[in-house]
This record gives sequence, structure tokens and C-alpha cells, in this order.
Amino acid sequence: MQSRKKDERERVIDENLKRVFDETLDEGIPDRFKLLLDQLKQQDAKQGSDK
Repeated sequence: MQSRKKDERERVIDENLKRVFDETLDEGIPDRFKLLLDQLKQQDAKQGSDK
């Protein structure tokens, strides 16, 4: 009986973790992070051309 409860609890945890992970993937990258990545790319490109 204990094993069955443990299995059910683990199944529920697995389902919830998968759901949260999938929701997080669907959110995408916030605009402020995209802007920051663009700034870092420009900075890297400038440093590469200065050498």
C-alpha cells in the first residue's frame, strides 16, 4: 500500500514538473533579455574588430 501511494505521489510530481517546464518554454525570452543579448553581441563584435 505504501509503495502505491509513493508511486502515485511521484507520478503527480513528475506531471507537475513537466507542466511547469513546458509553460516556461512557451514563455519565450523577455524583450529586456533580447536587448541585453544584442548589446553583448555588439560589444563582442567591437572588441573583435579592435584587436
